[in-house]
Amino acid sequence: MSFSVTPKRAPSGRASGFRWPAVDKCDIHGLSFRQGIALNLACAGHSPCPHPLLGRARRTNGATLHARQQPGPAPEWWRNAVIYQVYPRSFADADGDGTGDLAGVRERLPYLAALGVDALWFTPWYRSPQADGGYDVADYREIDPALGTLADAEALIADALALGIRTIVDVVPNHVSSAHAWFQEALAAPPGHPARGRFWFHDGKDGGRRMPTAWTSSFGGDTWTRTAGPDGEPGQWYLHLFTPEQPDLNWNHPDVVAEHEAVLRFWYDRGVAGIRIDSAALIAKDPDLPEVGEHHEPGTHPHLDRDELHDVYRGWRKVADSYGGDRLLVGEVWLEDIDRFVRYLRDDEMHMAFNFDFMTRPWDAAALAESIRATLDAHARVGAPPTWVLSNHDVTRPVTRYGREDTSFSFAAKRFGTPTDLALGARRARAAALLTAALPGVLYVYQGDELGLPEVEDLPEGARRDPMHFRSGGTDPGRDGCRVPLPWTAAGDTCGFNTTGAPPWLPQPAGWGSRAADLQEADPDSFLNLYRTAIRLRRTEPALRTGDFAWTEAAPGTLAFRRGADLTCVVNFGDAPADLPAHTEALLASAPLDRDANGGGRLPGDAAAWLRN
Repeated sequence: MSFSVTPKRAPSGRASGFRWPAVDKCDIHGLSFRQGIALNLACAGHSPCPHPLLGRARRTNGATLHARQQPGPAPEWWRNAVIYQVYPRSFADADGDGTGDLAGVRERLPYLAALGVDALWFTPWYRSPQADGGYDVADYREIDPALGTLADAEALIADALALGIRTIVDVVPNHVSSAHAWFQEALAAPPGHPARGRFWFHDGKDGGRRMPTAWTSSFGGDTWTRTAGPDGEPGQWYLHLFTPEQPDLNWNHPDVVAEHEAVLRFWYDRGVAGIRIDSAALIAKDPDLPEVGEHHEPGTHPHLDRDELHDVYRGWRKVADSYGGDRLLVGEVWLEDIDRFVRYLRDDEMHMAFNFDFMTRPWDAAALAESIRATLDAHARVGAPPTWVLSNHDVTRPVTRYGREDTSFSFAAKRFGTPTDLALGARRARAAALLTAALPGVLYVYQGDELGLPEVEDLPEGARRDPMHFRSGGTDPGRDGCRVPLPWTAAGDTCGFNTTGAPPWLPQPAGWGSRAADLQEADPDSFLNLYRTAIRLRRTEPALRTGDFAWTEAAPGTLAFRRGADLTCVVNFGDAPADLPAHTEALLASAPLDRDANGGGRLPGDAAAWLRN
């Protein structure tokens, strides 16, 4: 199937503002295409189509015009979506000042469309002093000036949707920036003033000299900071589970509830398809401020996973549902108890949450199989799609992590100087990409993982920005190493991150250009083309879209499962090659296969393959 449509033109020569008629519909995305460009959509004989547009917008009258798509009637686009995480400061720098920006993302939308993703999740792009990479929000209704303007955000949302790509934005309900107007008002107010009720201001112990509790910060160190009165005398303390620049909000206060629901509406009104909820399990606190003990009954911990916080997310779900069935809530929920975890995914709360159990497991067949089983079973109980993710802006990149003796991840274990075999890590990361892409549910990809980027571990001390590093006294490398700006081209001082040569806000290491996107596009065996092919097959193979899941027999050290009636994923976690089943066709493999005349063969160590029976 293919079609070409040329829109009517307004007298000015620009596309007129009327509502374009739907000319076709993507069966997978549930989107009707409404034209604002001369568009050619080729489905290569497939129905449904591999992906709309794929960057095929063409120039008309000397200007690049934009197709527009409006959500069609098909709900729940997100159940088997591929969602790409964008860390804007490190993605692409259009204005050449060394910091990535929204205009840079707009310029690279054809790359993202060619990758085949369904949505972009942006880490916070709001006005912020950047004490914690934008997770210290000063104003949700303004874009940080380093990234652009509200108009830039609206244009990016629209342009992405024109390519069949939805937008998800981050909301950080646990805290705001200390520069937020509410907190500045609270600091200027006396103890007991209503403005302080939006936060956790408390008198200290022993006449105010000691902190109200001995809770420890997620970033290390104390969770309370003492204020000073107008006369300079020490005053009350305020709570911050992260940094002092991130004061915690009091979710018992009606202003806090109302403001966040208004923020959701502000961004839904601007066309975003979803909200990612940061630190979702931390927002409720016990007002009696007890100390953290060795054991707490479920739902009663002083500041983690308290039962009352679910009322907040039920309210948010009502807001999302009021916009139609395609609006999404995604939770960042770090909990070890999977039964407590899936409570956030009941049908009146979030649509999905990140599966950190899988992400933190070691490269081991038994460990990952156990996680997959538990994940699928728990999500089936609540009817929510599981999610699969290998990394994000907080954790060590898989190419580095999987090249170490300890291939699991924990924040507490991060240290400088850990020996790493990057070649081994790359082989395992390629196999892990095929494993996650073959599982039922939602696939998340962090920017740069599709290029096989390693963690940058040799950043100069003076270049580091992450508060986790500084609050550890310098023993924790922090998270800067997974946030280094992307290499787009092999040539150039900044590997194509910008065209001015302005030094990136985090320095790129020597040899970064050897991993550049332009080189990988020309290499059929590259990380990038492996990801592109896997995502395309997820879309075009019915077994991967909607097929059931069943474990199949596997040799020790391997993992195998079937999707649908005819597709099998095999992963070899060992060093030695493993036998492949006979009479199969290889659809995709992370490493070259040794095939035999019977359609079987051998799968190398630390490799994965998709086979058609």
